[in-house]
Amino acid sequence: MKKSVLTLALMAVLGGFVASPLLAGDIDPATVPEIKQSDLKLYLSAKEAYDMKKANEKIVFIDVRTPEELQYVGNAGAMLDGNVPYILNDLSGYDEKFKHYKIVPNSDFVTAVSEIVTKKGGNKETEVILMCRSGDRSSKGASLLGKAGYTKVYTVVDGFEGDKAKDGENKGKRTVNGWKNADLPWAYDMSKDKMYYILN
Repeated sequence: MKKSVLTLALMAVLGGFVASPLLAGDIDPATVPEIKQSDLKLYLSAKEAYDMKKANEKIVFIDVRTPEELQYVGNAGAMLDGNVPYILNDLSGYDEKFKHYKIVPNSDFVTAVSEIVTKKGGNKETEVILMCRSGDRSSKGASLLGKAGYTKVYTVVDGFEGDKAKDGENKGKRTVNGWKNADLPWAYDMSKDKMYYILN
């Protein structure tokens, strides 16, 4: 009798996990800052993204930062299926407000992501994970892909570098969370076939 009760209890618990909409990621959409929200409302932490990709190689994992960021700040290395920047640096102009090069939307974004998904044998129902520096560009990319018909696009809310510390000795530095701060595998090297090329 005890054995059957324990078995039923275990089945109920496991069944609850299977039915849970937060199975792929335990981040409550209501807690995601507005700038990091996507229309699809599918969110992962960096650690969850790593675990998901490691468990299922059919998942498409794309970094949406600029190629320069991947080369000089680092990237998820062998875990990545490709780089498709959501925005690009416009080296011909300067943004006075943000004190850096002007940025422009990447008009090739959806097409380039679709090429990577198709190359891996996927389609618009395939699970796709997007990661940027700290979660805002990846959320916008997820929304754009959602409008293009993709249904399972996750955004890594803490990104590769993480959020800035609000106080303490690291105030203003990206030390709070993120791929790098979670001690997940990363590298500076980039695989030639996964890089994004900008044709002039």
